This record gives sequence, structure tokens and C-alpha cells, in this order.
Amino acid sequence: MSARDDILALGKRVGQSIIGQDTMVERLLLGLIANGHLLVEGLPGLAKTRAIKSLAKNLDAELSRVQFTPDLLPADITGSEIYFSEGGKGEFKFQQGPIFANLILADEVNRAPAKVQSALLEAMEERQVTVGGKSYPLPDLFMVMATQNPIEQEGTYPLPEAQLDRFLMHVEVGYTDEQSEAAIMRLVRSEETATKSKPGKSDDKLDPKAVFDARAEISAITVSKPVEDYMVALVFATRYPDKIDADLAKWLQVGVSPRGVIGLDKVSRAYAWLKGRDYVTPDDVKAIVHDVFRHRLILSYEAHAADIGPDKVIDRIVERVAVA
Repeated sequence: MSARDDILALGKRVGQSIIGQDTMVERLLLGLIANGHLLVEGLPGLAKTRAIKSLAKNLDAELSRVQFTPDLLPADITGSEIYFSEGGKGEFKFQQGPIFANLILADEVNRAPAKVQSALLEAMEERQVTVGGKSYPLPDLFMVMATQNPIEQEGTYPLPEAQLDRFLMHVEVGYTDEQSEAAIMRLVRSEETATKSKPGKSDDKLDPKAVFDARAEISAITVSKPVEDYMVALVFATRYPDKIDADLAKWLQVGVSPRGVIGLDKVSRAYAWLKGRDYVTPDDVKAIVHDVFRHRLILSYEAHAADIGPDKVIDRIVERVAVA
């Protein structure tokens, strides 16, 4: 099988246990093959945690779950130096924290204070952890999926813009339809029966080499000059909105950073590859621009007062910016 067949098969297997959330599963695959991190936002019970657990179950990768709470310490994530004594001599040795896994679930990431949230910054950007003046590299296969609840604000600490920018995509998860809801009940019921009858049985897992092969193929995906210009135009529309639309000028306070155009390029190439093409089209860019821009825009007071969210702003940008 080709790398694309392997990744599509992985997505299909993950999707079998995540009913009605096809977009989230697809974005999870995109983050994996584009070598980026995801911020997933949605109400409780919408299979956010289940999604990355299912990914780890079907991929030969180690999963660490960190439940973010107000009393969490940075060392609880990165690890710390511990004093060991043996044979009358003592020394400090580094004890790795949960960040040294392949897949990291940062559950309810906005429930820990900024000092703890910042412990993820170096790991997500530099792919290493520095403790006691020494740096420790993280695994080659490394992805952080952070979750947060959009409605509970009491006892939370909003993520700073610098950390939000480290996430490749911000994925919003909504409710499933009625048919999917019924299928979810049947799925959980069948899983309970299977666990009682065949405990401990697991399927074959995908070799991570398929992920690295996919990344190599994605790096060769062609992006034409007009499509590059379109990506740049979308980014610049967020920075200088007054040049294309008066309402946008009122709604936007700060536009997308340079990481935004890098993310747009990476995810659009990964999306085109998943669709079986070796080149990127403007429609590929439009398909993923909301997830790449959503968390990188800072809206004005006027936008919040008018109940204008990031998605509506991005819709207006896509509508106003012409494809070259």
C-alpha cells in the first residue's frame, strides 16, 4: 500500500469509532501529516478525547493525557531533575514528563494558569524541553492536541496569543445529527458487549513510517504562483482590511501572523495530498482557511458587540479576495 492508502485507512478506522465527526477526524489526520498541533474546541461529550485516543489505538504511537487544572505545575508536564542516591553518592537525574510521548492530549488546556500553559511553548515550537540548562529532544513523531470548552469561563485562563499562534489549526466541533446520535448509542452498546466477551483484544497498528512517508510526499506537492499569491492576499486582507472592506476594518484589530501563511501552505498541501492530487488549488485553500485563521485573528470591540465571530470575518475575507 502507498502512504496515502495507509493514512486514508487510518482515518477510516478512527472514523469507525468517531461517528458524525468526519471533519474533526480529517483535521486530526491533517495535523498529523502536516506535522502541526491542534486546538480543538467543543462542548463536553463530543468525542474530542475519544478521537485522539482512537488515533493512538490505531497508530503505533505512545499517548499521554495531561488534565490541566489550576494547581498543575510546569514540571508536571516537562519533567524535572530528581536526586538519586546510590553507593553513598548522589546525583540529579532528569525524569521525563508526559510531554515525551508521541501524541499529547492537553485536556481543558485553558484551566491551568499561564505559567503552565507556557511549558508547552518550547515543546510545540522547538520540539525540545530545557530543564536545568540542558535540552532534551522530543520524539520525531510529536503532536499536541489541546481541548477547551467554549462556554465555561469561570476558573479558566484564556490562552495568550503567542501560544495560540503555535497551533497549526483551531478546530471547532459541534453536535451530530439525529442519525449519528442513534448510531453513537449503538456503537457504545456494542463496545461494552465486545469488551465483556473479548477483553484485551486489539487490532494491528499502523507503522509511524507511513506518517513520515506521507510528510515527504506532501513536501513535494506543487503550489503554483497564483495560488501562492492568493494565500498571501488572504493573509494581508486580515492585516489591512480597510483596503478591501469597510466592515472588516471595523471588525479586525490584529491580523494573521507570518505563521498563518506558513500554516495555510502546509495544511493546503496536506489537504490536496489527501484528496489524491499533487498540486494545490484555490478550493483547497478555501477548505482549510477557517481552521488556520480562526485562532489568529483578534477582533475589535465593535465586532464582539455586534456578535461577529472569527468565522464570519473569514467568510467576508474569502468573499472579497479574488483568486488571481
